[in-house]
Amino acid sequence: MAYGDIGPATVADVPEGHTIHRLAARHAELFVGDKVQAASPQGRFAEGAARLSGTVLDGTEAYGKHLLHHYAGELTLHVHLGLYGRFADGPGEPPPPVGQVRLRLTSDRHWLDLRGPTACELLTPPEVAALRDRLGPDPLRADADPDRAYARISRSPTPLAALLLDQSVVAGTGLIFVTEALFRAGLPPTLPGRELTPAGWRELWADLVALMTLAVEAGRIDTVRDAHLPEVMGRAARVDRHGGEVYVYRRPGAPCHVCGTEVSRGALAGRNLYWCATCQAR
Repeated sequence: MAYGDIGPATVADVPEGHTIHRLAARHAELFVGDKVQAASPQGRFAEGAARLSGTVLDGTEAYGKHLLHHYAGELTLHVHLGLYGRFADGPGEPPPPVGQVRLRLTSDRHWLDLRGPTACELLTPPEVAALRDRLGPDPLRADADPDRAYARISRSPTPLAALLLDQSVVAGTGLIFVTEALFRAGLPPTLPGRELTPAGWRELWADLVALMTLAVEAGRIDTVRDAHLPEVMGRAARVDRHGGEVYVYRRPGAPCHVCGTEVSRGALAGRNLYWCATCQAR
C-alpha cells in the first residue's frame, strides 16, 4: 500500500466518545431527579438557561461525541464540546464565575459549569431524532447497529481511516481509537473501505467496542495487549498528556512495540495519522 499522498496535518481532535459517555454518567449522578437552576454568566445562552431553570433533569445520554440532558417537558440540552469545550463541577455552592461560562447548572447539592463548547442549545424531540439519524452507530451504545456502518464502508473507495473518523459512519471514534484499532487489526489507514471484508469489519467493530468500553471504565485510552506492556517489555512507560499505553498514536519515529519498525506519521483529510508500515502492510 502506498502512502505517498500523505502529508503534514494540523487539525486537532475533539474529545473521543468515551469521554462524553463518562460525562453523561457523571452528570446523571450529580443532577438526575433534581430541580436545577440554570444561568449563562457569559450571556450567550441566557434564553436557553431561562427555559431550563426550575425544571427536573430526567436523564442523560451520550451519542458519539454529543451529550444530551433530557429534562421534564420534553426539553433536551445538547452539548458538543468541540476542541475547546470543558466542564467543571463541584459540591455545594458554586464559586464566582471565572472566564467565559456559557452555562451554569446548580441544584441543592451540586454545581456544573460549561465553557467553550461548539454547541450548547435546546432541542425539541424531532430535533433530537434528527441528530441521532445523522450519526452512525456508537460502539458504546447497546442500540448500535454495526451493519449500518458497514453498508457505507463496503461501498466506498474512501480510505478506511477517513471513514472511521466520519461521525456519520461511526459515532464517537476519534484519532486515537481509529489509529490504534487499525494497528491492532493489521490494516493500513489508506485501505479503501470497499476492500474491508465482512469478517474484517466484525473483528474491527468488536475491538472498537472493547477498547472504548475499557476507556470509559479507566478514564484513559489503553490499547496495548498484555505482552507489550512496559513492565513486560522492560521499556519506559509512555509519558503523554493523553495518557495510556498505545502502539502508534503520537509515536512517530519510535520503534513499533511489535516489530521494531519506526512508526510512520502522515496526514489524511487534514488529520495526523500514525501507522507501522510493517505490521500494517497490505
